[in-house]
Amino acid sequence: MALLPPLTRVELNRALLARQHLLERATTGTVDAVEHLVGLQAQNAWSPYVGLWSRVAGFTHDDLGDALLDRRLVRTAVMRGTIHLLSARDARVLPTLTAPLYERDLLTNTQHGPALRTLDVAAVTARARTLVEEEPRPSTVLGRLLAQDWPDVAPTTLAYAARGTLPLVQVPPRGVWGRSGATTWTTTDAWLGAPDGTVPDVRDPDVLAAELERLVLRYLAAFGPASVADVQAWSGLTGLAAVVERLGDRVVRFAAEPAPGRSRPREVLDVPDGPRPPAQTPAPVRFLPDLDNVLLGHADRTRIVSDEQRRAMQSRNGVVPGTVLVDGEVAATWRVQRDRLEPGPGRRRRERATLVVTPFAPLAAHHRREVALEAEAFVTFFADDAAERSVVVT
Repeated sequence: MALLPPLTRVELNRALLARQHLLERATTGTVDAVEHLVGLQAQNAWSPYVGLWSRVAGFTHDDLGDALLDRRLVRTAVMRGTIHLLSARDARVLPTLTAPLYERDLLTNTQHGPALRTLDVAAVTARARTLVEEEPRPSTVLGRLLAQDWPDVAPTTLAYAARGTLPLVQVPPRGVWGRSGATTWTTTDAWLGAPDGTVPDVRDPDVLAAELERLVLRYLAAFGPASVADVQAWSGLTGLAAVVERLGDRVVRFAAEPAPGRSRPREVLDVPDGPRPPAQTPAPVRFLPDLDNVLLGHADRTRIVSDEQRRAMQSRNGVVPGTVLVDGEVAATWRVQRDRLEPGPGRRRRERATLVVTPFAPLAAHHRREVALEAEAFVTFFADDAAERSVVVT
């Protein structure tokens, strides 16, 4: 199939932003938005709230919190082996597609692998299923209970085996805005109910092949145009070139300008009807959480963040800052500083929240005004519990 006219880096950027609802906020519901995005990374409980606020018009904390409580959305490990926010429907299927990540890591993990190689992992899995389906349990508790049957194995290793072999979800209040609680696990079936006949059985090779093809098409609809290397970086899976080959005319192919440091154009794929706005399309200021898939969903991320900016974002303690998009690209980081105020009536704790935005380079005057305006709205959402709020753009 011949390549269509080449796409520039800025055209790739605008296509990505359009599909991520970052050019214009979506008017869809929260669950529909999460499904379109094929989940949001959610190691930190607050992260998907920020990601959805920047993508969905009128989004509120309760839109997500209520969906977790009534089980329309769940938190589970999936792409790249990381915790994601998924719809209940996707939580049935996507973790079964990424299960090879855990199976591969189970025996090769440097800390736990040696003990697991001589362990009856299937027996541990069966016992762990019984325990977490009796009641949701934190990993530490699960490990101690499993150690009653396998006293010669470290509880942490036993819990690791369970998390790597069972389809598990984190149960609320974990992930509900304004509420705290230990990370507590149960099985997907225990939380969502036994699957009905509409859930694909990926043990059938033909069904697995079809679901992998569907996954790639969904990725392209949310992150494209993109290469095979990009979809593998996003999912953590390997061997997807064969899946892409089977897609045939369900995808279109473009040349894209060379990645930095390379001289040859590269091939990118897309769904035929994917939006590809012109390069001159305005891109509004948007605040993103610490680990947003729009920044992690490609092998070549230069369409949205330069290599220099990525290095500037890295910290010695491994903490990744929230970021700010200006004209479609990462141009600043943000953090919220909280300071204690004099107690209110009844000695109630009061705080001032200051949103500090730190650009990588001086911003043009009109961009600085746009950042300040969006920041005022964002700090009201993010620091909803603060008695006072302010914004500082350094």
